[in-house]
Amino acid sequence: MVTDVVTPPTSPVSRERSKEIKRRSVISAARQARVLSRAELTELTGLSPATLTPLVRDLVAEGYLIERGPGASRAGRPRAILEFNPRAELVAAVALEPARISCEIADSDGAVIAHRTVRRTGDIVDLICAAVPELAGDGLPALRGVAIAAPGVSTGGAVRLAPSVGLVEARPVGESVQRRLGVPVVVDNDVNLMAAGEHAAGAGSDVADLLLLHVGDGIGAGLVLDGQVRRGSGGAAGEVGFLPLDPADRGHDGIGPFEARWSESAVAERVVALAPGRRPAAPVRALVELAATDELAAAYLAELLAAWARLIVSCACVVDPGRVLLSGAAADLDDAAVDQLQALVSLGAPSPTEVRRAVLGDQAVLHGAVSYALSAAASGLSTLLPAP
Repeated sequence: MVTDVVTPPTSPVSRERSKEIKRRSVISAARQARVLSRAELTELTGLSPATLTPLVRDLVAEGYLIERGPGASRAGRPRAILEFNPRAELVAAVALEPARISCEIADSDGAVIAHRTVRRTGDIVDLICAAVPELAGDGLPALRGVAIAAPGVSTGGAVRLAPSVGLVEARPVGESVQRRLGVPVVVDNDVNLMAAGEHAAGAGSDVADLLLLHVGDGIGAGLVLDGQVRRGSGGAAGEVGFLPLDPADRGHDGIGPFEARWSESAVAERVVALAPGRRPAAPVRALVELAATDELAAAYLAELLAAWARLIVSCACVVDPGRVLLSGAAADLDDAAVDQLQALVSLGAPSPTEVRRAVLGDQAVLHGAVSYALSAAASGLSTLLPAP
């Protein structure tokens, strides 16, 4: 008995997925080469001319590729030249802050083409979903991804332990923004994004491992190991502000014991107590200046440096970052105080640990957010992405 073998029909979904993979391959090759011929595109992608022709035609129509005049070839025959257009894909980076949100629009090269800060009033999701399209303007159809930096713990796009922006309990900020804007959204802790930014374009660009210690109203750390930001199983890696000072410490209202005592806000309170008046705009810098002439201020500065050194040494004992970057108020230490902090760390750390200032300042978080959003765009996914 002969049984006919019935070949199942090819799934349309599979064909579409195959086409999308090939399309992404062409975009990736063109992005890397910047300017190239169709023949070079064939070599880079491994796709046949017959397959490439309709893909290139579509990408030219979509604005990804720009056709330029013919260029010379080794054989002497002119070849049609294609140029990648970085403006064909735009991304948005959003940083949540206590009194405002900062938003940037960048192209696929990471070049910022628009920036705006908006006063934080009303609902955060509403504010983000209004600010991003307004800033993108006519480029909104090219928006491919959004990255949101929040001063708290982020897991799967939900933000918690961020009291400074009104997000103590978990709220699915990422999912809500993605649903309304219709593009992939990544959400992460702002200090993680600062670490990613410094690693990409700042004081950590020459190393694979680093710890960024950010001191503000709270204290947090961003950890990069083997070139990748590490977050932990629940997204709370680096929440060093919650380190206990004694067995009874538990923290409260999203504020950890360590940061309650040694944050910028705590320093500001002590500076005002030492020199009554208005709260200084830069409390750590004010403390350093006061310590030059005031013994009590000098003693408190020594306590502060010792506390921060213990924190750094504790981290070094676990992850051995090799380099620690001081960010936020910690970067306001003068050279002498940084040297003193380095000496304390060198005494206590189990392996060489270099301490230096971060260099990107307020732009670090947006540098990191742009990098995240570009990763979301490059993936081509349309569902909520975990932080890369």
